[in-house]
Amino acid sequence: MGTPASTHPTDAFEALGDANRREILRLLGEGDRSVSELAADMPISRPAVSRHLRLLKEAGLVAEQARGTRRIYRLRADGVEAVRAYLEQVWGDAATHFGLAVSGVTAKPRR
Repeated sequence: MGTPASTHPTDAFEALGDANRREILRLLGEGDRSVSELAADMPISRPAVSRHLRLLKEAGLVAEQARGTRRIYRLRADGVEAVRAYLEQVWGDAATHFGLAVSGVTAKPRR
């Protein structure tokens, strides 16, 4: 992927390939939550949520913090930013090539 998120054992895009993990990220986008709070809003078990959170953490998309006996999860801005930047680059390049193709101009290769 060419971004900091790709240095993690689990690739961010691999982690985003699962609908439950995307839902966990959506929920964490609303605010920090514990595993129990996440599981209460999802159709999967608490252990399944924990497994998904582990993969999201390995991918650099979420972080955890101990608060008493609970673990609270939050989005990692740098992980999410790396995914956003990658997508913007890909879509920006694709849009540029499409615009050039429509206008009949050939794009110069990137260095």
